[in-house]
Amino acid sequence: MKKTYILIFALALSAQVKAQNKPKAATVAKKPATTTKTVTKTTFTAKPVFTNLLDSASYAFGNAMASNLKAGGLSSLNYELLVKGLKDAFDNNTPVLNEETAQLTINKLFESLTSVREEKNKNQFAAQIKEGEDFLSKNKLKKGVITTASGLQYEVIKQGTGNKPKATDQVTVHYQGTLLNGFEFDSSYKRGEPISLELNRVIKGWTEGVQLMPEGSKYRFYIPYNLGYGTSGAGQNIPPYATLIFDVELIKIDTPATN
Repeated sequence: MKKTYILIFALALSAQVKAQNKPKAATVAKKPATTTKTVTKTTFTAKPVFTNLLDSASYAFGNAMASNLKAGGLSSLNYELLVKGLKDAFDNNTPVLNEETAQLTINKLFESLTSVREEKNKNQFAAQIKEGEDFLSKNKLKKGVITTASGLQYEVIKQGTGNKPKATDQVTVHYQGTLLNGFEFDSSYKRGEPISLELNRVIKGWTEGVQLMPEGSKYRFYIPYNLGYGTSGAGQNIPPYATLIFDVELIKIDTPATN
């Protein structure tokens, strides 16, 4: 959400030309500080008439921009001011908002949209959030469970004697992941082979937790949602705000990760 509106417009244009889906991005969202809408209305025909290639491309640009904006959570714009911004740029007029102010405005808009979306999600998943909080609150009192400063909880199933990895290391592990209801969403054991991964490319709970493990260890991690897959979840099997339980066996530290 931090890209400038000029770059975002270019990405939207590129997406249309290459016929590819682009990731969600903060695109131009020039909305004035006041919420008062102008009385003047731009009249659009029900079905546009394309008389040349530029007409078709102009419509395509607008449609691509709007699709990216919608993906970012925006539902409407002040179209008159949007057109004004476009015309000023093409006519080399001095922008009403300088680049820094324009970018701050865009960032604030998308930050507010994110806040609204997260608040709605919290209400929707309130029961799941409470379930996780209650579980972790009781679990930390169990004998053998250790809670770190971040809120990660773990217990030692088997303590190894090897070296401990760093966040930049690549490691080979076996693991099983479950939800609080016991549903198993992933298991390298069931696939019949361990997995090699870079510790700085996994969820925060893993990055922190596996660094606590000497080679040859097996730990059980209880991972709150903010150290797991957060407010979005992952795929169809891990819902938003899910507290996760992982049994992780650190087989060995591989060569250091390249990044």
